[in-house]
Amino acid sequence: DFYGFEAHVKNARARRGLPVPPEWYEFPAFYFSNPGAFVGHGATVRKPAWTEALDYELEIACVIGVGARDVAPERWRSVVAGFTILNDWSARDVQRREMAIGLGPAKGKDFATSLGPALVTLDELEPARRGDHWDLAMEARVNGDTLSRGNVKDLHYTFGQMIARASQDVYLFPGDVIGSGTVGTGCLLELGSEVHPWLKPGDEVSLEIERLGTLTNTVV
Repeated sequence: DFYGFEAHVKNARARRGLPVPPEWYEFPAFYFSNPGAFVGHGATVRKPAWTEALDYELEIACVIGVGARDVAPERWRSVVAGFTILNDWSARDVQRREMAIGLGPAKGKDFATSLGPALVTLDELEPARRGDHWDLAMEARVNGDTLSRGNVKDLHYTFGQMIARASQDVYLFPGDVIGSGTVGTGCLLELGSEVHPWLKPGDEVSLEIERLGTLTNTVV
C-alpha cells in the first residue's frame, strides 16, 4: 500500500505538527499489509478491542494479473488485471505508537482491508484516462453522510511509478494488490473529531469511486 496522494501526506502530518519529509518527493513509499485479512463488499469489519481510534481510508487499488519483475514505468499496463476500491482500515492510536519507534505501521493496519465490489478492466476506464492519470471522483460516507471527497487524478505518483518501485528486484505475482494510499481528506485522521468521531460498532462505511462502484462495510 503506497502513500501516493500529496494532500493526504500534508494533512495527516500537519495534524502531528510535522512537515512533509523531502524524501517523500524522491520515490513512492509503501508498506506491506496483511493479505490474510482481506474482506469483501458487504462483509462486517470487527473493531479490535485494543483501539479507540478506528478509521477508514478511501483508496483506489490495482490488482496484478501477470507475474513480473523490474517492471518499467511505461510497461505497467501489461501486468495489471484491473482497478478496484480499497479501504485500508486503521487503528490510529496503535499506528501512532508503532511509528514513534521508527517502524510500522503494522498492527495498526493489519487487522482488516476491504476490497471490491468489482474488478474493472483498463479498457472500461479508458474514457476517464488523462495521460497517466484517471479522472474518477471519489467519495466516502459514514452512515449515509458524505465526509470525504477527492479524485484519482490528484495522485502525485502514477501507478507506473508505484509498480516499478514495488517490482524492483522482486517478483509481483497474480493477485497481488497495489494500493494508492489515501486520497486527500479521505480519512477521519485528516478531517478531525470536529467533523466526525472515530468509528464505532454499528457504523456503516461506504467508499465510492466513479466507474468502480461502491464498497460498503459495517463495523461490529
